[in-house]
Amino acid sequence: MFPDLTRDDVFRLETSRLWLRWPRAADAPAIHAIASRIDVAKQTSRIPHPYPRSAADTYVLDTRKHNAQGEALNLVMTLRSGSRSLIGFISAEITPEASAEIGYALHPEFWGQNYATEATQAMIDTVFSLTSTKDITARVRVANGASRRVLEKCDFTHTGGGLCASASLGGSLAADMFSLDQKVWASLKGWRAPFLSPSSEHGVIA
Repeated sequence: MFPDLTRDDVFRLETSRLWLRWPRAADAPAIHAIASRIDVAKQTSRIPHPYPRSAADTYVLDTRKHNAQGEALNLVMTLRSGSRSLIGFISAEITPEASAEIGYALHPEFWGQNYATEATQAMIDTVFSLTSTKDITARVRVANGASRRVLEKCDFTHTGGGLCASASLGGSLAADMFSLDQKVWASLKGWRAPFLSPSSEHGVIA
């Protein structure tokens, strides 16, 4: 379970180029613009295609509820400078086994620029710093080499193959499974220059 700090909608993480914050009702059009793209949806397990406009409103309500209950940390990625546009979203969901599963989606206009890596490292540091999570898992389609590289840059280890559901394509697809152990993260954190400069309106997270 996430602590009270993350259950307040003023909570925000900062990286060198991004703000990661709670989704708001006003974000629904931008969320729909990303999730409704087939090139985005087919790389995820949960986003259907077509993606109705009302689904974005439901997403905002549901993710805010799970954040407030401490069951997950669902954040949108926005640029820190310029237009401060919403360019993607990222989540970490706690499981009963003291594990967390991380997932993300990014507008294709921003692919290949390390934004997903930056946001994922920030989420990893937050999960391990603020919860008792022992490991973080992730899964990607075998065909999604870019997402695989994101996880490898974030120190995840490939743990095998499996299947993942596909709401957009139907059925199950071949997937690669990845995991990052808290002890490995702690040992690497001492020398790795982090993307994360974690903060919220309440101050810096130690």
